[in-house]
Amino acid sequence: MKDLILALAKQTANGNDKLNLLREYLQAGALRSLHESGAFRNLSFVGGTALRFLHGLPRFSEDLDFSLENPESYAPVDWLEKLKRDFTLQGFPTEITWNDRKTVHVAWIKVAGLLSEAAIVSRPEQKLSIKLEIDTRPPEGAVLETRIVQKQFLFALCYHDLPSLFAGNIRALLTRHFQKGRDWYDLVWYLGKIPAIIPNETLLRNALAQSSETNHFKAELGWKASLIRILDSLDTQALKDDVGVFLEHPEEAEFLTRENLARLLRV
Repeated sequence: MKDLILALAKQTANGNDKLNLLREYLQAGALRSLHESGAFRNLSFVGGTALRFLHGLPRFSEDLDFSLENPESYAPVDWLEKLKRDFTLQGFPTEITWNDRKTVHVAWIKVAGLLSEAAIVSRPEQKLSIKLEIDTRPPEGAVLETRIVQKQFLFALCYHDLPSLFAGNIRALLTRHFQKGRDWYDLVWYLGKIPAIIPNETLLRNALAQSSETNHFKAELGWKASLIRILDSLDTQALKDDVGVFLEHPEEAEFLTRENLARLLRV
C-alpha cells in the first residue's frame, strides 16, 4: 500500500495536492487502527475530517477530532501503541507523543521519510504530522450514528450525525478567538445543502454555554444573526488563503466573500 500511495503522489504535480493525498491516507490508516482497537466503543468522530470521510466534503483536513462518549475502559495509550505498530509494519517509521494533562487529550503522529520519498521536501528527516484530539468532557446532546466506511481501508466509525456536526461548526465560528477559512468554507457547504440542514440546537446551546473562549453568540438574535454581526471583522483574503490549499477545487475559496456569506445566512 505504501508503494501505491507514493506512486499516486508522484503522479500529482501540485505539492499541496500531494501532501493532502498522503495525509488523508495516514488519517484513514489511523481510523482503521482505532476501529480494530475497539476505540469507537468509547469515541465518536467529529469535526471537518469526519465531514469529509462521511459526507464527502470537498476539502481535505489536517486533524482527527473525537469526543469521548464512554469513559469506561478508555485506553488511548494502548490504541496509539497499536497504531504505531500498524504504521511501522506498513513501512512508515512513526513516533507518537501524547499529552493528557488538559481536558482535550492530544496526540501527535509523526511519520518520517514520507515527504521526501514523495518528492515534496528534500530533507528525509522532515516529518508528516497528524494531530489527534479527544475532548474528554464534550457538551451533551449529540446524536450518534455508526457506519462502515471504505476510504483506502474498510472500517466502522461512530460519529456525530450531520445536524450535530453542523452544531460543532457553528460553535467554532462563534467561539474561536481567530477565524479560520476552513470553518467558513464548511459553513457555506452546510448552508448550501438541499434540503436544508438544521443544526442540533440542544448540542449547540450546551457547547456555547460550556465554552470559555470568546463568544460572539447573542441568544436574543440566534446563531445566524450572531454570525452576520461578525462578518465585517473578517479578513476574507486571509480566509481564502487559509482554505485554498485544502480544497479539491481551489477556486471555490472565492465563495468566501462577505456578500455571499450574508446572503446565505439570511435565507
